[in-house]
Amino acid sequence: MPVEEQSAQPSQPRQSVEAAAAAMYYTVAPGYNVNVRSGPGTQYRVVRVLPLGAKVPIFCQKPGQAVAGPYGTSKVWDNIGVGEYVSDTYVKTGSDGYVAPRCA
Repeated sequence: MPVEEQSAQPSQPRQSVEAAAAAMYYTVAPGYNVNVRSGPGTQYRVVRVLPLGAKVPIFCQKPGQAVAGPYGTSKVWDNIGVGEYVSDTYVKTGSDGYVAPRCA
């Protein structure tokens, strides 16, 4: 299924063990390889790509570019590691709003 967010590499968050243990993990939308970007928008470079069926931690969230995805349209971007963001519209959080603290 073509989508702005594509390719396949292992999902490995790059945060401390303590932070990873405290973060909630969420499933990426089925059928999508999601681009992980260096900032909250598609203008930021792709740093890696999540494989199908990936689960990601959400350490914090921040507003950014509006993106339409399988879970709606939103300006919320999820921080899943140091310098790693994915659009919340590709992550099944069960909410249209923030589910984690805002990033500093």
